[in-house]
Amino acid sequence: MSNKKGLQDAYSLVTPEDSINLYRTWASTYDSDFAIQNDYRSPFEIAKYFDKYSNNNDTPILDVGAGTGLVGECLKSSSKEIDALDISPEMLEIARLKNCYSKIIEADVTKILSINDNHYGAIVSAGTFTHGHVGPSAFDELVRIAQPGGLFVFTIHNKLYKKAGFDKKFKEIQKNITEPKLHEILVYGNNPDENYGNDKVIIAIFRKK
Repeated sequence: MSNKKGLQDAYSLVTPEDSINLYRTWASTYDSDFAIQNDYRSPFEIAKYFDKYSNNNDTPILDVGAGTGLVGECLKSSSKEIDALDISPEMLEIARLKNCYSKIIEADVTKILSINDNHYGAIVSAGTFTHGHVGPSAFDELVRIAQPGGLFVFTIHNKLYKKAGFDKKFKEIQKNITEPKLHEILVYGNNPDENYGNDKVIIAIFRKK
């Protein structure tokens, strides 16, 4: 699968089954054909902002939509326990081989998760809250499984922040979270794709109250 076709397919996903099917065929070449070729910046930026805002209590970490483990690789130096959650077993197998995760969890984050309340000290995510992937309703579950005071650091595609209702969701759950800090960044460093090369994401940071 070419890089350009992959981006187009990723942005046209509709159902969780679409995601499973796409990433089944993309997993083995995702890092080289997508992340490296595009200089995919989001995982590095997530790690950077995690380091900026985190403290020693922000553990264990859950990487939501972990994919092939790009965020986990960037966070390895944090020396904290990191678990990977994704809907694609093929992507998770690539992540497992990188040896940066304590646990691999195959699950659909849009559904009820088999994870205890108040379990994770931090939840991070890059590239999950985007076109055709996961919407704002997932935050009900993610807040549930986070510890009081737990840190959230994740990307939201900037074109979807208001269009998909992420801003409304944060107002809806404002009693349970601190006021989100928002930072906008370019997703790709090399900008090779004529349609998506200048895409931006919002990095949102808050804590569970």
